[in-house]
Amino acid sequence: MSAIHIKYPALTLKAGTRAFHRLHQRTLQAMDVGTVPGAAGGPKALGIQGLDLALFGQWLPSAPRERSLIGASIGSWRFASACLPQPAQALRRLGALYTALDFAKGATQAEVSLSCHQMLDALLEGRDAQILDNPLYRLNIMLVKSHGLLAHDQRARLGAGLSAVIADNLLGRSRLARHFERIILHDARLPPPLQPLNDFPSRLLPLKVTNLRQALLASGSIPMVMEGVRDIQGVGSGTFRDGGLLDYHLDLPYNGDDIVLYPHFTDKVVPGWFDKALPWRRGNTEHLKNVLLLAPSAQYLASLPYGKLPDRSDFKRFMGDAAARQRYWHKAMAESQRLGDEFLELVETGKLHERLQPLH
Repeated sequence: MSAIHIKYPALTLKAGTRAFHRLHQRTLQAMDVGTVPGAAGGPKALGIQGLDLALFGQWLPSAPRERSLIGASIGSWRFASACLPQPAQALRRLGALYTALDFAKGATQAEVSLSCHQMLDALLEGRDAQILDNPLYRLNIMLVKSHGLLAHDQRARLGAGLSAVIADNLLGRSRLARHFERIILHDARLPPPLQPLNDFPSRLLPLKVTNLRQALLASGSIPMVMEGVRDIQGVGSGTFRDGGLLDYHLDLPYNGDDIVLYPHFTDKVVPGWFDKALPWRRGNTEHLKNVLLLAPSAQYLASLPYGKLPDRSDFKRFMGDAAARQRYWHKAMAESQRLGDEFLELVETGKLHERLQPLH
Protein backbone atom coordinates (compact mmCIF):
# COMPACT_ATOMS: atom_id res chain seq x y z
CA MET A 1 0.00 0.00 0.00
CA SER A 2 1.33 3.41 -0.90
CA ALA A 3 1.81 5.82 1.97
CA ILE A 4 -0.44 8.32 0.17
CA HIS A 5 -3.49 6.31 1.31
CA ILE A 6 -2.53 6.38 4.98
CA LYS A 7 -4.36 8.88 7.16
CA TYR A 8 -1.43 9.51 9.47
CA PRO A 9 2.35 9.69 8.91
CA ALA A 10 4.12 6.39 9.42
CA LEU A 11 7.52 8.07 9.79
CA THR A 12 9.07 10.58 12.13
CA LEU A 13 11.99 12.40 10.51
CA LYS A 14 14.57 14.26 12.57
CA ALA A 15 17.76 15.96 11.45
CA GLY A 16 20.87 17.25 13.17
CA THR A 17 21.72 20.93 12.86
CA ARG A 18 23.74 20.81 9.64
CA ALA A 19 21.52 18.21 7.96
CA PHE A 20 18.40 20.19 8.91
CA HIS A 21 19.73 23.31 7.21
CA ARG A 22 21.05 21.40 4.20
CA LEU A 23 17.78 19.55 3.57
CA HIS A 24 15.85 22.80 3.64
CA GLN A 25 18.20 24.16 0.99
CA ARG A 26 17.91 21.27 -1.44
CA THR A 27 16.14 17.93 -1.81
CA LEU A 28 17.76 14.81 -0.40
CA GLN A 29 19.50 12.70 -3.06
CA ALA A 30 20.77 9.17 -2.59
CA MET A 31 24.23 10.33 -3.66
CA ASP A 32 24.32 12.57 -0.55
CA VAL A 33 24.45 9.57 1.79
CA GLY A 34 27.90 8.36 2.83
CA THR A 35 27.22 6.55 6.12
CA VAL A 36 24.38 4.40 7.45
CA PRO A 37 24.34 3.52 11.19
CA GLY A 38 22.43 0.57 12.64
CA ALA A 39 21.63 0.47 16.35
CA ALA A 40 21.47 -2.44 18.76
CA GLY A 41 17.90 -3.45 19.53
CA GLY A 42 17.29 -7.13 18.81
CA PRO A 43 13.90 -7.92 17.25
CA LYS A 44 13.05 -4.22 16.92
CA ALA A 45 14.98 -4.47 13.65
CA LEU A 46 12.19 -6.62 12.24
CA GLY A 47 9.79 -3.75 12.85
CA ILE A 48 11.70 -1.46 10.47
CA GLN A 49 12.46 -4.11 7.85
CA GLY A 50 10.45 -2.15 5.28
CA LEU A 51 12.82 0.80 5.66
CA ASP A 52 15.85 -1.43 5.12
CA LEU A 53 14.25 -2.96 2.03
CA ALA A 54 13.49 0.46 0.54
CA LEU A 55 16.99 1.78 1.27
CA PHE A 56 19.14 -1.21 0.35
CA GLY A 57 16.86 -2.81 -2.18
CA GLN A 58 15.97 0.28 -4.17
CA TRP A 59 17.03 3.79 -3.15
CA LEU A 60 20.74 3.56 -2.33
CA PRO A 61 21.50 1.30 -5.32
CA SER A 62 20.01 4.01 -7.55
CA ALA A 63 23.11 6.12 -6.81
CA PRO A 64 26.08 3.76 -6.49
CA ARG A 65 29.01 5.03 -4.43
CA GLU A 66 31.24 3.87 -1.61
CA ARG A 67 29.29 3.90 1.68
CA SER A 68 30.15 2.95 5.24
CA LEU A 69 27.68 0.78 7.14
CA ILE A 70 28.37 0.81 10.89
CA GLY A 71 26.35 -1.42 13.18
CA ALA A 72 26.18 -2.77 16.71
CA SER A 73 24.44 -6.05 17.54
CA ILE A 74 21.44 -6.56 15.22
CA GLY A 75 22.60 -3.49 13.29
CA SER A 76 25.70 -5.38 12.22
CA TRP A 77 23.61 -8.41 11.21
CA ARG A 78 21.30 -6.20 9.11
CA PHE A 79 24.25 -4.63 7.37
CA ALA A 80 26.05 -7.92 6.78
CA SER A 81 22.83 -9.00 5.06
CA ALA A 82 22.79 -5.79 3.01
CA CYS A 83 26.34 -6.54 1.83
CA LEU A 84 25.31 -9.88 0.32
CA PRO A 85 24.70 -10.01 -3.47
CA GLN A 86 20.88 -9.80 -3.18
CA PRO A 87 20.38 -7.48 -0.20
CA ALA A 88 16.59 -7.41 -0.16
CA GLN A 89 16.42 -11.20 -0.24
CA ALA A 90 19.05 -11.47 2.51
CA LEU A 91 17.26 -8.93 4.73
CA ARG A 92 14.00 -10.85 4.36
CA ARG A 93 15.85 -14.07 5.20
CA LEU A 94 17.29 -12.48 8.33
CA GLY A 95 13.78 -11.55 9.42
CA ALA A 96 12.47 -15.06 8.72
CA LEU A 97 15.33 -16.77 10.54
CA TYR A 98 15.08 -14.49 13.57
CA THR A 99 11.32 -14.97 13.75
CA ALA A 100 11.72 -18.75 13.59
CA LEU A 101 13.89 -18.79 16.73
CA ASP A 102 12.24 -20.37 19.75
CA PHE A 103 13.62 -20.97 23.23
CA ALA A 104 12.34 -23.27 25.93
CA LYS A 105 11.80 -21.84 29.39
CA GLY A 106 15.11 -21.72 31.20
CA ALA A 107 17.21 -21.88 28.04
CA THR A 108 20.88 -21.53 28.94
CA GLN A 109 23.30 -18.97 27.58
CA ALA A 110 25.03 -21.78 25.70
CA GLU A 111 21.75 -22.86 24.08
CA VAL A 112 20.88 -19.33 22.98
CA SER A 113 24.39 -18.81 21.60
CA LEU A 114 24.16 -22.07 19.66
CA SER A 115 20.83 -21.04 18.13
CA CYS A 116 22.28 -17.69 17.06
CA HIS A 117 25.35 -19.41 15.62
CA GLN A 118 23.10 -21.69 13.58
CA MET A 119 21.03 -18.73 12.45
CA LEU A 120 24.17 -16.94 11.25
CA ASP A 121 25.27 -20.07 9.35
CA ALA A 122 21.87 -20.21 7.63
CA LEU A 123 21.97 -16.50 6.80
CA LEU A 124 25.46 -16.37 5.32
CA GLU A 125 25.48 -19.81 3.64
CA GLY A 126 29.24 -19.69 3.31
CA ARG A 127 29.21 -16.32 1.53
CA ASP A 128 31.38 -14.55 4.10
CA ALA A 129 33.93 -13.42 1.51
CA GLN A 130 31.21 -11.78 -0.60
CA ILE A 131 30.35 -9.45 2.28
CA LEU A 132 33.92 -8.15 2.39
CA ASP A 133 34.14 -8.01 -1.41
CA ASN A 134 31.01 -5.88 -1.82
CA PRO A 135 31.89 -3.29 -4.46
CA LEU A 136 30.13 -0.40 -2.70
CA TYR A 137 29.43 -1.08 0.98
CA ARG A 138 32.09 -1.08 3.69
CA LEU A 139 30.97 -2.96 6.81
CA ASN A 140 31.95 -1.84 10.33
CA ILE A 141 31.07 -4.08 13.29
CA MET A 142 31.07 -2.74 16.85
CA LEU A 143 31.76 -4.90 19.89
CA VAL A 144 33.33 -4.55 23.31
CA LYS A 145 36.05 -6.42 25.14
CA SER A 146 34.90 -7.12 28.69
CA HIS A 147 37.15 -6.64 31.71
CA GLY A 148 37.18 -8.18 35.18
CA LEU A 149 34.07 -10.03 36.26
CA LEU A 150 32.42 -9.16 32.96
CA ALA A 151 34.80 -11.56 31.23
CA HIS A 152 32.99 -14.50 32.89
CA ASP A 153 29.73 -16.16 31.88
CA GLN A 154 29.09 -17.69 35.32
CA ARG A 155 25.89 -15.89 36.35
CA ALA A 156 26.90 -14.80 39.86
CA ARG A 157 30.22 -13.29 38.77
CA LEU A 158 28.77 -11.74 35.64
CA GLY A 159 25.84 -10.35 37.61
CA ALA A 160 28.20 -8.74 40.11
CA GLY A 161 30.17 -7.22 37.24
CA LEU A 162 27.02 -5.80 35.65
CA SER A 163 25.93 -4.32 38.98
CA ALA A 164 29.26 -2.49 39.15
CA VAL A 165 28.74 -1.21 35.60
CA ILE A 166 25.28 0.13 36.46
CA ALA A 167 26.61 1.91 39.55
CA ASP A 168 29.55 3.42 37.68
CA ASN A 169 27.36 4.51 34.79
CA LEU A 170 25.12 6.44 37.17
CA LEU A 171 28.16 8.35 38.36
CA GLY A 172 29.33 9.08 34.83
CA ARG A 173 29.38 7.38 31.47
CA SER A 174 33.15 7.85 31.24
CA ARG A 175 33.57 5.39 34.14
CA LEU A 176 32.58 2.56 31.80
CA ALA A 177 36.18 2.67 30.57
CA ARG A 178 36.96 0.56 33.64
CA HIS A 179 34.77 -2.24 32.31
CA PHE A 180 34.91 -2.18 28.52
CA GLU A 181 37.17 -1.52 25.56
CA ARG A 182 35.50 -0.53 22.30
CA ILE A 183 36.48 -2.61 19.28
CA ILE A 184 35.49 -1.69 15.72
CA LEU A 185 36.24 -4.33 13.12
CA HIS A 186 36.04 -2.68 9.72
CA ASP A 187 36.35 -3.41 6.04
CA ALA A 188 40.08 -3.23 5.36
CA ARG A 189 39.48 -1.02 2.30
CA LEU A 190 38.21 1.96 4.30
CA PRO A 191 38.67 3.19 7.90
CA PRO A 192 35.52 3.66 10.00
CA PRO A 193 33.66 6.90 9.12
CA LEU A 194 34.56 8.46 12.44
CA GLN A 195 36.71 11.18 13.93
CA PRO A 196 39.29 10.05 16.53
CA LEU A 197 37.59 8.24 19.43
CA ASN A 198 38.73 9.67 22.76
CA ASP A 199 35.81 8.83 25.05
CA PHE A 200 36.78 5.20 25.71
CA PRO A 201 39.78 3.00 24.98
CA SER A 202 39.14 1.99 21.38
CA ARG A 203 40.79 -0.16 18.74
CA LEU A 204 40.06 -0.14 15.01
CA LEU A 205 41.03 -3.43 13.39
CA PRO A 206 40.50 -5.00 9.97
CA LEU A 207 37.66 -7.40 9.28
CA LYS A 208 38.72 -10.62 7.60
CA VAL A 209 36.91 -13.71 6.38
CA THR A 210 38.52 -15.51 9.31
CA ASN A 211 36.99 -13.23 11.98
CA LEU A 212 33.75 -11.99 10.38
CA ARG A 213 31.47 -14.57 12.01
CA GLN A 214 33.11 -14.22 15.41
CA ALA A 215 32.68 -10.46 15.15
CA LEU A 216 28.99 -10.73 14.23
CA LEU A 217 28.29 -13.17 17.05
CA ALA A 218 30.20 -11.08 19.57
CA SER A 219 28.45 -7.89 18.50
CA GLY A 220 25.10 -9.44 19.44
CA SER A 221 26.18 -11.36 22.55
CA ILE A 222 24.04 -9.85 25.30
CA PRO A 223 25.38 -10.58 28.82
CA MET A 224 23.28 -13.09 30.81
CA VAL A 225 21.48 -14.07 27.57
CA MET A 226 24.36 -15.34 25.43
CA GLU A 227 27.88 -16.47 26.10
CA GLY A 228 30.65 -14.03 25.34
CA VAL A 229 32.79 -14.80 22.29
CA ARG A 230 36.35 -15.60 23.20
CA ASP A 231 39.66 -14.97 21.48
CA ILE A 232 38.76 -13.38 18.14
CA GLN A 233 41.33 -13.87 15.43
CA GLY A 234 43.09 -10.60 14.66
CA VAL A 235 41.79 -8.99 17.85
CA GLY A 236 43.40 -11.12 20.53
CA SER A 237 42.45 -13.01 23.65
CA GLY A 238 39.60 -12.04 25.94
CA THR A 239 35.81 -12.09 26.11
CA PHE A 240 33.92 -10.00 23.57
CA ARG A 241 30.30 -8.92 23.84
CA ASP A 242 27.48 -6.80 22.44
CA GLY A 243 28.70 -3.51 20.97
CA GLY A 244 25.51 -1.85 22.18
CA LEU A 245 26.73 -2.02 25.77
CA LEU A 246 28.86 1.05 25.03
CA ASP A 247 27.30 2.28 21.79
CA TYR A 248 23.61 1.44 21.97
CA HIS A 249 22.35 3.97 19.41
CA LEU A 250 25.73 4.85 17.87
CA ASP A 251 26.16 8.33 19.29
CA LEU A 252 29.51 8.63 17.52
CA PRO A 253 31.58 11.48 16.03
CA TYR A 254 30.81 10.89 12.35
CA ASN A 255 33.29 12.55 10.03
CA GLY A 256 32.92 14.23 6.65
CA ASP A 257 30.07 16.31 5.23
CA ASP A 258 27.89 13.57 3.77
CA ILE A 259 24.44 12.82 5.13
CA VAL A 260 24.43 10.11 7.81
CA LEU A 261 21.16 8.32 7.05
CA TYR A 262 19.92 6.56 10.16
CA PRO A 263 17.00 4.10 9.90
CA HIS A 264 16.18 3.70 13.58
CA PHE A 265 13.68 2.05 15.90
CA THR A 266 13.00 5.21 17.90
CA ASP A 267 13.17 8.97 17.39
CA LYS A 268 15.90 9.53 19.99
CA VAL A 269 19.55 8.59 20.37
CA VAL A 270 20.54 6.93 23.66
CA PRO A 271 24.33 6.71 24.04
CA GLY A 272 24.76 3.35 25.84
CA TRP A 273 22.64 0.34 26.79
CA PHE A 274 22.89 1.27 30.47
CA ASP A 275 21.49 4.73 29.69
CA LYS A 276 18.06 3.42 28.65
CA ALA A 277 16.54 4.34 32.01
CA LEU A 278 18.41 7.66 32.27
CA PRO A 279 16.41 10.26 30.32
CA TRP A 280 19.08 12.93 30.85
CA ARG A 281 21.58 10.91 28.79
CA ARG A 282 21.03 12.16 25.26
CA GLY A 283 22.96 12.05 22.03
CA ASN A 284 25.72 14.58 21.41
CA THR A 285 24.35 17.25 19.06
CA GLU A 286 27.80 17.83 17.54
CA HIS A 287 28.12 14.11 16.75
CA LEU A 288 24.68 14.09 15.17
CA LYS A 289 24.89 17.29 13.12
CA ASN A 290 24.85 15.45 9.76
CA VAL A 291 22.34 12.79 10.78
CA LEU A 292 18.94 12.30 9.17
CA LEU A 293 17.03 9.94 11.44
CA LEU A 294 14.04 7.93 10.19
CA ALA A 295 11.86 6.25 12.82
CA PRO A 296 8.33 4.88 13.17
CA SER A 297 5.86 7.57 14.27
CA ALA A 298 3.87 7.32 17.48
CA GLN A 299 0.69 6.85 15.43
CA TYR A 300 2.27 4.04 13.44
CA LEU A 301 3.43 2.26 16.61
CA ALA A 302 -0.04 2.59 18.14
CA SER A 303 -1.50 0.83 15.10
CA LEU A 304 0.65 -2.28 15.56
CA PRO A 305 -0.36 -5.35 17.58
CA TYR A 306 0.46 -4.58 21.23
CA GLY A 307 1.21 -0.98 20.23
CA LYS A 308 4.95 -1.55 19.78
CA LEU A 309 7.66 -3.05 17.62
CA PRO A 310 8.74 -6.64 18.28
CA ASP A 311 11.26 -6.88 21.11
CA ARG A 312 13.09 -9.47 23.20
CA SER A 313 10.39 -9.46 25.89
CA ASP A 314 8.14 -11.20 23.37
CA PHE A 315 10.04 -14.45 23.91
CA LYS A 316 8.72 -14.42 27.48
CA ARG A 317 5.33 -12.91 26.63
CA PHE A 318 4.63 -15.79 24.21
CA MET A 319 6.49 -18.51 26.09
CA GLY A 320 4.98 -21.81 25.00
CA ASP A 321 3.14 -20.25 22.04
CA ALA A 322 5.83 -19.52 19.47
CA ALA A 323 3.26 -19.57 16.67
CA ALA A 324 1.43 -16.56 18.14
CA ARG A 325 4.69 -14.61 18.51
CA GLN A 326 5.68 -15.48 14.96
CA ARG A 327 2.33 -14.28 13.59
CA TYR A 328 2.79 -11.00 15.45
CA TRP A 329 6.35 -10.53 14.17
CA HIS A 330 5.37 -11.39 10.59
CA LYS A 331 2.54 -8.84 10.86
CA ALA A 332 5.00 -6.18 12.08
CA MET A 333 7.37 -6.91 9.21
CA ALA A 334 4.55 -6.75 6.66
CA GLU A 335 3.26 -3.46 8.09
CA SER A 336 6.75 -1.95 7.97
CA GLN A 337 6.50 -1.80 4.20
CA ARG A 338 4.59 1.41 4.88
CA LEU A 339 7.72 2.94 6.40
CA GLY A 340 9.74 2.30 3.28
CA ASP A 341 6.92 3.40 0.96
CA GLU A 342 6.54 6.68 2.81
CA PHE A 343 10.26 7.44 2.71
CA LEU A 344 10.42 6.76 -1.03
CA GLU A 345 7.39 8.96 -1.62
CA LEU A 346 8.88 11.83 0.38
CA VAL A 347 12.15 11.80 -1.55
CA GLU A 348 10.42 11.35 -4.90
CA THR A 349 8.06 14.29 -4.31
CA GLY A 350 10.74 16.50 -2.75
CA LYS A 351 8.57 17.01 0.35
CA LEU A 352 10.87 15.40 2.91
CA HIS A 353 11.99 18.76 4.30
CA GLU A 354 8.37 19.66 5.15
CA ARG A 355 8.30 16.86 7.72
CA LEU A 356 11.71 17.47 9.33
CA GLN A 357 12.04 18.06 13.05
CA PRO A 358 15.23 19.01 14.89
CA LEU A 359 17.22 16.11 16.36
CA HIS A 360 18.26 17.11 19.86
